[in-house]
Amino acid sequence: MQDFEYAIEVNNLTKKYDGFTLDNVSFKVPKGSIMGFIGQNGAGKSTTINAILNIVKRDEGEIKLFGLDNLKNETEVKENLAAVFDELPFNEDLNAKILSKVMSDIYKNWDEKVFFNYLDIFSLPSKKAFKKFSKGMKMKLQIAVALSHHAKLLIMDEATTGLDPVVRNEILDIFMEYLQDENNTIFMSTHITSDLEKIADMVTFIDKGKIILSGYKDEILDNYGIIKCGKAEFESVDSADYIGIRHTDYGVEMLVADRRKAAEKYTDMVVDKTTLDEIMVFLV
Repeated sequence: MQDFEYAIEVNNLTKKYDGFTLDNVSFKVPKGSIMGFIGQNGAGKSTTINAILNIVKRDEGEIKLFGLDNLKNETEVKENLAAVFDELPFNEDLNAKILSKVMSDIYKNWDEKVFFNYLDIFSLPSKKAFKKFSKGMKMKLQIAVALSHHAKLLIMDEATTGLDPVVRNEILDIFMEYLQDENNTIFMSTHITSDLEKIADMVTFIDKGKIILSGYKDEILDNYGIIKCGKAEFESVDSADYIGIRHTDYGVEMLVADRRKAAEKYTDMVVDKTTLDEIMVFLV
């Protein structure tokens, strides 16, 4: 595979459905990073991921994986990526031992030793049918499969949804270990922003099929803030200074893109730091 700077490059991606349009979506995921893809249900996260994986045909735009076109070089790029979904994509009558044989026929780099090592780490039985697995076990199984053919890109679509905090933390630890190799990259769609605050390098917010914010997580959290004031004080705030507003029982809260500038301008008001969760609520 050629040398590449970005694991994923999406340019002007458009997909039209009846009642929904993925509208000119563009973003880049640098090699060696974790990007969190944030949005509410129905925002366009899964459609974007399915277009990246060529599960759905895009109407317009370009997608490159590892610097290669995801359509022209589909076989090569899919050999080097792994996808983990909310639902188990395998026949539930199978067990892990049989699945390993199936995967060895699909991936050139399938590593049975690595796979069974992950089964041990996750305490997953190799001979029990998947239909007897809990949701957490099924998710761990998918991750074991994803990490067992030396993929350079791991794509997660709402994969930690519905898992208890202990299992989620266990999986996040595995991801951090996976990223010890600087050639490996994770693209993770979720609406559980607390996970991303722990591990993401970058975040991209999508709403109603449009990208509304994308950048380095630490910079966004350092720059963005919330002005809090009474309803009377709110009258003195310039509408150009905030990008989202929320009325509460106690007054008004406004999201600003530059909290230091806001603090200098509105010295009599409280300007607090914010979280990814709050940013999402204000922006959508």
